[in-house]
Amino acid sequence: MSQTVEAMSDADLLGIMVGTKAASRMLQDAGGSLATLLNESMPSYDLQPKVRTKLQVAKELVRRSLLETMRHRDVLSSPASVRDYLRMTLTGRDYEVFVVLFLDAQNRVIESEEMFRGTLTQTSVYPREVVKRSLFNNAAAVIFAHNHPSGVAEPSHADELLTQSLKQALALVDVKVLDHFVIAGTGLMSFAEHGLL
Repeated sequence: MSQTVEAMSDADLLGIMVGTKAASRMLQDAGGSLATLLNESMPSYDLQPKVRTKLQVAKELVRRSLLETMRHRDVLSSPASVRDYLRMTLTGRDYEVFVVLFLDAQNRVIESEEMFRGTLTQTSVYPREVVKRSLFNNAAAVIFAHNHPSGVAEPSHADELLTQSLKQALALVDVKVLDHFVIAGTGLMSFAEHGLL
């Protein structure tokens, strides 16, 4: 390769993995958005299983790299990493998932855990279990995230009540709730930024 990987276009990079024609078609169908392309709910292409696996591996490597960054750095100093990690973790699921990032006293990620899995429209979340896992991980703070498969990144009234309930339960054991994100497609909504914490 005469040019560095960093200088290559998205289409050229994808072309190395799946072939030039397939890359062009995939990017066109995704509206030119890599984030949309990595969304598992994209239309399935006539890709060989080996190629599909390569794309899944690339996505997982990026997700793990973001998690590693958050383990060594204050998440409040790198909010983009948190957002990107949560998008990569939750986008494309066709059922609701509730994830908790457990943080140490320096706001570094101790653990990222999918705690609850639900249906297309709801997930049952149990504050007692979140408190137990927070104590087990010796967390000083947490960040919550869940997805809306509907594609609407607005929290429901039930989401707001749940967040307040979790915040109150965790306050009893001195664990701060820093934020709660709702992920819908490539969209993301922060409770903290909207004054809902």
